[in-house]
Amino acid sequence: MGKGMRAGKKPSSGGNANMQKQMKQMQQMQKKMEEMQAELEEKEVEATAGGGAVSVTVNGKKEIAKIKIKPEVVDPDDVEMLEDLILVAVNEGLRQIEEMSQNEMGKLTGGLSIPGLM
Repeated sequence: MGKGMRAGKKPSSGGNANMQKQMKQMQQMQKKMEEMQAELEEKEVEATAGGGAVSVTVNGKKEIAKIKIKPEVVDPDDVEMLEDLILVAVNEGLRQIEEMSQNEMGKLTGGLSIPGLM
């Protein structure tokens, strides 16, 4: 017999109950994360460049939903500037939606970093 064990006494099953409780909590968290992900996919952010000359809307699926370009910035002699404005607006929109996603998931996980999320 090991030290502290008495004959006829069974080891406590508290570890198994604790494991089941943790599994249930993980399942609840997973469900909440799935719900939050669905909510995030419905959201949109708008980013602009060039003082509003180019506007880009990005959805929670990280897809470009809309691009608006003011006619006065369309200059056939300076296509490069228009390309740069679009690039800036798209990247800013993607950054904003990523930040929103991270903030929402951070609320759920309490800042715990879980690989593979968002």
